[in-house]
Amino acid sequence: MRLNDRNARRMMERMGINQKEVPEVEEVVIRTRTKDLVISGASVSEVNFQGNRVFQVAGEVEEVPREVKKFSDEDITLVQQQANVSREKALAALEQSDGEVAKAILLLTS
Repeated sequence: MRLNDRNARRMMERMGINQKEVPEVEEVVIRTRTKDLVISGASVSEVNFQGNRVFQVAGEVEEVPREVKKFSDEDITLVQQQANVSREKALAALEQSDGEVAKAILLLTS
């Protein structure tokens, strides 16, 4: 037995699954630690099943390497000492403050 689109939609509705197209999507960006996946001309469908939202994306995929921010050891140590935090917290604050040492210290101490 073959299902046409109409019968498939009816069956999904009976199961509590709702699917709709997300209108006017230009691009979708998925960020990972090392790269961005940029999906141009994306077609996006949203499926809602029992309160869970699942997105299905189709389109032309381009992998773009992410720029890894590097901070000097002196800057990291200064933030660590001034804010009395671990190296990891100092690095996170420097990333959040775009490398501005004073701003990173203020983020951690206020």
